[in-house]
Amino acid sequence: MFAHKKHFTNAIVGALVALSIIALVLSLVDIEDVTLPPTVKYGMVFDAGSSHTSLFVYEWDSDKENDTGVVSQTLSCEVQGQGISSYANDPPKAGDSLRECLDKALKVVPAAKQRDVPAYLGATAGMRLLREQNSSVADQVLAEVAKTMQEYPVAFKGAQILTGEEEGAYGWITINYLLDSFTKYSPKAHTWVRPEAANILGALDLGGASTQISFMPRSSVINWNDTSKLTLYGYNYNIYTHSYLCYGQNEMLKRLAKELIVESFSSTRIDHPCYPKDYNETVSLSSFRTSPCTNQSDPRLTHGDRNVTLEGRGNASGCLAAIKKLFNFSACGQSQDCTFDGVYQPPVSGQFIAFSAFYYNFKFLNLTEGQSLATVRETIKHFCTRSWEDLSSSYPEENPERLPKYCANANYILTLLLDAYKFNETSWNNIFFQMKAGRADIGWTLGYMLNLTNMIPAEAPVRMKGHVPSLWAAAVTFIILTLALGLAALLLLLWV
Repeated sequence: MFAHKKHFTNAIVGALVALSIIALVLSLVDIEDVTLPPTVKYGMVFDAGSSHTSLFVYEWDSDKENDTGVVSQTLSCEVQGQGISSYANDPPKAGDSLRECLDKALKVVPAAKQRDVPAYLGATAGMRLLREQNSSVADQVLAEVAKTMQEYPVAFKGAQILTGEEEGAYGWITINYLLDSFTKYSPKAHTWVRPEAANILGALDLGGASTQISFMPRSSVINWNDTSKLTLYGYNYNIYTHSYLCYGQNEMLKRLAKELIVESFSSTRIDHPCYPKDYNETVSLSSFRTSPCTNQSDPRLTHGDRNVTLEGRGNASGCLAAIKKLFNFSACGQSQDCTFDGVYQPPVSGQFIAFSAFYYNFKFLNLTEGQSLATVRETIKHFCTRSWEDLSSSYPEENPERLPKYCANANYILTLLLDAYKFNETSWNNIFFQMKAGRADIGWTLGYMLNLTNMIPAEAPVRMKGHVPSLWAAAVTFIILTLALGLAALLLLLWV
């Protein structure tokens, strides 16, 4: 009887030791990243441009905040009316204009999460121009949009005017974030991998009042005054970025009309080489005094008022020549590291994404499929020779205010890219005209939100280690069983 109990006790102790070893192994081995149920978070940014305002709502899994390429665009809403700078004479209307899009945003964000949604408004060139004209009025407009946003159940983080360089840099961040060009985690290598520099793309942005170029120069010898140093995921990126105020397409069209009028000031009917033949537009001389881009004009335009009729001539070569006069290329002399007006720029290098008005104009002309520069030139030249009757009948769905301006816009894009930025026959093929990348529209808003929410940290994210929940549960179970068996063995020993 005693021997039998002894053998039974030994068997239990043996099982105890075996299970203890298994429990220990399971608790120490098979450690990997913990996968928790993701919590979706949201963010929203208003892009308050010179001609219109848009709202973008983004969402992402909170457990991947520091990874790349995890943000998706949930909503894009166009605010009715002009840009907020157009409400200079009635600032409260600037705030009211945002309400419709804010209401739509709250319909896509769950009520339980709304008060945690970071909400931003960034104003660009239109407000930069208004600030130059009247800084106190610009402040009033910003105060009114802030007041409206604070009425909504979101975590309002502020309304501010971006510098041109910030606008360019945030657009560059957006493109490279969406296209996974930054550092990302490699499950195979179990480390953070930095893509080759060749994968970093440049950004070309054309708005209504300004245009921006941002890229990583190939040469290490650059003018540091025109360089933004960004530290992302533990790596430094020195990018060249420059913004040209008054060189957005809307301000360009105003400046072009002004110059044509000044050249033939005594006449009330002015030839416009870029407008379609038989198209007429009447403008008031006082309209040129509403923007700093055209206010510093011929003295004859600064006093009094009268109407002038711009008569379209459909002259392709004359249009291109007139647009080139808007640039002061002579200020650069023989320098190759200069665009116009004496502005420094290193040689363009790498691939570029051209978005906003670059894309919209070329999309209308069916020039976004990688056509050669020769094809682009010929297409634009042919379009510029078409009459207003021809264009109106061919594009009945197109906005009649926008349709006559495509010739001027396209020639302006060619001049800006070729003569100013110095792309050539070869590098032209490195420009890709597109408005979306991955899960979102291309623009500065996503990069702006990523920066302000610290979703792109300066340091590479630390990969936290933990137990896989299922294995950890098994290990705990074995440990409990081990303790139970150990207690049972102890009781048996005492009993015998």
